[in-house]
Amino acid sequence: MAQRKTDIGPPHYQKFLPPIVKQNYGQWRYHEILKPGVMVHVGESGDKLYTVRAGSPRLLSIQTIREFCDLADKYSGGYLRFTSRNNVEFLLTDPGKIEPLIADLAAKGFPVGGTANAISNMVHTQGWVHCHSAATDASGVVKAVMDELVDYFTTTKLPAKLRLALACCLNMCGAVHCSDIAILGVHRRPPKIDDEKVPKICEIPSVVAACPTAAIRPKRIDGKESVEVIEERCMFCGNCYTVC
Repeated sequence: MAQRKTDIGPPHYQKFLPPIVKQNYGQWRYHEILKPGVMVHVGESGDKLYTVRAGSPRLLSIQTIREFCDLADKYSGGYLRFTSRNNVEFLLTDPGKIEPLIADLAAKGFPVGGTANAISNMVHTQGWVHCHSAATDASGVVKAVMDELVDYFTTTKLPAKLRLALACCLNMCGAVHCSDIAILGVHRRPPKIDDEKVPKICEIPSVVAACPTAAIRPKRIDGKESVEVIEERCMFCGNCYTVC
């Protein structure tokens, strides 16, 4: 069984580690922040791994991904990684390549920063691109906010680390509850019911079960199965939109 090969699941993560990380795995002594967006990890062996962090959109075009990959090929041996807050990090072993990489990132419009006493890149939900229950878009709002606050991303003049987030609805899949400041999109009206269409396109038990506050219950209208909304219980989360 040890030699068994299967295509179930992702490849083992160690296949994608840079050689310096494999050689010093579990044996890092300390790390330092050299300047905003630039860190160095020092291993017990004396090896040094330099990280350059840049802000990245969450929704990436193929062109942007190729630009990142080209920079990784040029400066970091083809190795990069994305953080949970939509930053892209390039892993270098040659400190002489740090400033040229930062210059190339700046020329392409990607600011370097987000470390120490700064704001991290803004994490957000999917918005109207993928989500049925979104009360607002995500990417446009995040871009507008970060354009105003970018100076706090590229410097360390805040008193402490600050995490920002945006959620498009009350379900908060953007982890706004794990952030310091959040922008939250909220539906302001209860759902409207089309009794003619509900029994044709909705699975009524799923619609009822989707409501976290039990504000939806089955109801028969003119002999047809439908639902009704108890408006005083509705929290405007939009879950019912997703399943119906």
